[in-house]
Amino acid sequence: MDASFGIRIDRGARLSLSAQIADGIRDAIRDGRLAPGTRLPSWNDLAAQLGVARGTVRMAYEELADGQFVVPSGAAGTRVARRVPASRPEPEPIRTRAPFGGYPVGHTSALPFQVGVPSADLFPAALWSRLLGQAARETAAAPADYPDPRGEPNLRAGIAGYLAVARGLACHPSQVFITHGYAGALSAILRVLRVQGADAWFEEPGYPFARTALGWAGVRPVPVPVDAEGMDVAAGRALAPHAAIALVTPGQQAPTGAAMSLERRLALLEWAHGGERWIIEDDYLGELQLTRRAAPALASMDKHRVIHIGTFSKTIAPGLRMGYLVVPAALTAALHEVVGTLEPAPPPVMQHAVAAFIQQGHYLRHLRRMKRAYASRRDAVAAALTRAGLAWEGGGLSLCVPLPAGSNDVALARAAHAAELAPVPLSPWFAGPEKRAGLLLGVTNADPEQADHLVERLAAVLRGATG
Repeated sequence: MDASFGIRIDRGARLSLSAQIADGIRDAIRDGRLAPGTRLPSWNDLAAQLGVARGTVRMAYEELADGQFVVPSGAAGTRVARRVPASRPEPEPIRTRAPFGGYPVGHTSALPFQVGVPSADLFPAALWSRLLGQAARETAAAPADYPDPRGEPNLRAGIAGYLAVARGLACHPSQVFITHGYAGALSAILRVLRVQGADAWFEEPGYPFARTALGWAGVRPVPVPVDAEGMDVAAGRALAPHAAIALVTPGQQAPTGAAMSLERRLALLEWAHGGERWIIEDDYLGELQLTRRAAPALASMDKHRVIHIGTFSKTIAPGLRMGYLVVPAALTAALHEVVGTLEPAPPPVMQHAVAAFIQQGHYLRHLRRMKRAYASRRDAVAAALTRAGLAWEGGGLSLCVPLPAGSNDVALARAAHAAELAPVPLSPWFAGPEKRAGLLLGVTNADPEQADHLVERLAAVLRGATG
């Protein structure tokens, strides 16, 4: 019998090599090609037969042993169990979520060049632990009652004050709603607007998660080109003249990093006031402009047609899963009904900790520290890319390494991930047929002293793809 049992290895598949090997042996056991009691090849022998690492075979054997298909016997080897589990539908294995065309972005800890994560080394962990402990004690001592689904009053007031200072946005705390991150905010406001079946202007390139969310909400995203001035409003009017909403990142466009010009802002507001239309402003990294003073929030220019979404994931910690909505006064009652029914705010203890972090001045100090550090890290990565002979384009807190037309940037991102780097492929950010290939490199967790080493590892991945 073939020592590989007919196992076929597909190195381009999303399933890991060890899982492919385990599946192949499991199939051979079930269809009788491996009889009960049959001794399996050693890790070394099967690894050599399949052309994989010894550890990969070991992981496959351990998976089979956990499922009681084989019995490890130390020096006596591994044998097929005398009585294997009855055939039943295999549960779908839990996989890393793969929104970017199959590229895995989840990881137990942030890897270099990962996009959208704040730097852990800059966060005041001791201070945060103290504030969180105090918030937990105060919450435990409070009377037992259901929390306000709109969010805790102290946090809503703190956010309103912060927005007035940092984003030029004057609003009342009653207009602020605390949400489960950006996703919770977008979900809640789409329920309120009731725009199912309508068209929505969406940036091209633009955030893939948001594009998917619009589709799930019954809205048709219409890709509208983005240039150095932000979304091209004239193109939007031509492509979807009857669109009901526009979803934009005017402060720092994702992924290009462009700030929307004043002319485009005014044109977008004029479009919104020309009918029953809404602008959803995703304030993506708006407060972390590195090259210039942060532009005011788009919502600061209009109190009636702009809905503002902010989040603490990029500035405090992604694990908070906490964001906020600021809505025109006319929408507060409807949004209160939605959050009270389906989208209540996160647990009060975390809200109280964030409120203290803001109200005691720590948040603004933390933002200033991040801006200084991130500017240094961006410059270090850019210089390292230049020294390595790699072209790059500016993009705020991420730099883009453009790739030749036709390059498979998703496959390259996977290869980089195997090298303990986490760039994001650019092509999935495009919805239309014309896609650009490239790799987005987050700079927030790139140690300046390691920039050359990190870039060389990336360059080695790119050389391996073309060699």
